[in-house]
Amino acid sequence: MTSSSSDASAPDAVATADAAADEYQGAPASRTLEIVFGVVALAFSAGYLVLTTQIPLRREAAPGQIDARFWPLVIAVTAVVISLAILAIALTRPAPGREDLERIQPGGHVRVIATLAISGAFIALWSLGSVILFGYRIEVFPVAAALLMAALMLLYGHRRWLSLVIYSASVTAFVYVVFGMLLRIPL
Repeated sequence: MTSSSSDASAPDAVATADAAADEYQGAPASRTLEIVFGVVALAFSAGYLVLTTQIPLRREAAPGQIDARFWPLVIAVTAVVISLAILAIALTRPAPGREDLERIQPGGHVRVIATLAISGAFIALWSLGSVILFGYRIEVFPVAAALLMAALMLLYGHRRWLSLVIYSASVTAFVYVVFGMLLRIPL
């Protein structure tokens, strides 16, 4: 009797597993998406490479020494090489399966657009450099960076105000101290 009862429950278990598998559908494979990603990555990394060559230096480094352009240039060249590899793979191979990725969630497009808008506002504020307010010169970077961190954390679901303020302030202070004060890179 136990063998017949286990045989009867086996088809039910398979049917339940098939129903669960049908319920979850991963993102479809898309060769066009892979190519577009490769082109966009190459455009951004090439733009970053051009911008790294224009970093102003307070003092030129002697031959064989590292200056403020070195690491951004290394990162930019690496990004261009990786982008070219991604684009070559997207053009020569079939699109990989994306069953392990979830489909785009509701509001996903809005978050991407909002992230780009927040980042654009940060860049616009940062380009001001400093402002004079009530007779005091105030650096814009620390304020803009803290607002960027807080806005992005709010956009992506962080709701605890204390940790939002502490995290935004501490990351901004770390970046400002390391790059602005210790390395003397103009922010």
